[in-house]
Amino acid sequence: MTLQFINAEKRIHDSIVFPSFNLTVKPGQAVAIYSSVNVREQLMEVLLENSRLSGGEVRVSGSSYIKSKQQLGFLFLHHGLYERLSIVEMIRFTKQLYTSNLSIEDTLHMVQLDSKWKVKIKELSYSERRRVQLACLLVQNPSYYIFEEADQNLDLESKRIFLTVLQDLKEQEKGVLILTGNMESAVTAGDDVFRLDDNGLHSIQTRDTLEDQSAADEISVTAESVLPVRFEKIPTKVNEKIVLFDPPEIDYVESNEGQSFLHIKGEGFPTNFTLNELEGRLLPFGFFRCHRSYIVNLQKVREVITWTRNSYSLVLDDTEKSTIPLSKTKMVELKEMLGL
Repeated sequence: MTLQFINAEKRIHDSIVFPSFNLTVKPGQAVAIYSSVNVREQLMEVLLENSRLSGGEVRVSGSSYIKSKQQLGFLFLHHGLYERLSIVEMIRFTKQLYTSNLSIEDTLHMVQLDSKWKVKIKELSYSERRRVQLACLLVQNPSYYIFEEADQNLDLESKRIFLTVLQDLKEQEKGVLILTGNMESAVTAGDDVFRLDDNGLHSIQTRDTLEDQSAADEISVTAESVLPVRFEKIPTKVNEKIVLFDPPEIDYVESNEGQSFLHIKGEGFPTNFTLNELEGRLLPFGFFRCHRSYIVNLQKVREVITWTRNSYSLVLDDTEKSTIPLSKTKMVELKEMLGL
């Protein structure tokens, strides 16, 4: 039993939302897709059958999506709860709509709302309402779970509950697809993490930090037996996982109070490399030390702004239209590089 995207692509008029890609979500597996809001919304619209793919198809257990979509359950970013109902009334109402053997008591316990079962939904915090949403999804007991920004703006306790429930679902051999625009959420929750944009679907390489340390402890080789290897990816750490980025993905690098951050699509990721070390590693890929605290990917620069005779900035062609300082001496170097 699998959830499959087969040569799935989406276009709106002449614009590519995402080109053709293939992806399989297996039972007991949590797959996270990291994307922009537009891509995420279009995927949701396709899965809800409010919109059609421009090409390809979605299949569940080898059957057409139309015949098998009832095997999917959704956790939406914006809740559809009846605020005048109590928690238990909302869950009971949902259960009546589905043929589920899951008990309401067990469901309340899973999301740790059993002590508040009589409380009206309108009296709950945002995070508690999201947990009611999760309970309503659990009581449906689908084969595949689709989470839209499942932990966005949740308090720490609710995030912990979500991750615990996620682990339980995988142990029950449920398939999980997580759609998010937050890299940390994708890496924390997903067994396999992908980035989907107008350039296609790309795997984001991650490894658990503890696994890396364990593997390192098991490897014992002499210095003479080690061959030099050119490793171009830049590692960052997100929670207990290491994420590896290709240099062209990076928009710019910033150093703040001794800590270097890679900025990628509006998010900042800490790295253990110093700015000087990163400058040496990134130079062959078209990066430029534009300021004592910044390294910029010149391929991402849209324009150079002159504020005063000694004050300059670089405007990037990224989603945030980021503005990076350019020092006077580096402006001279940049002009020489550009032949100006």
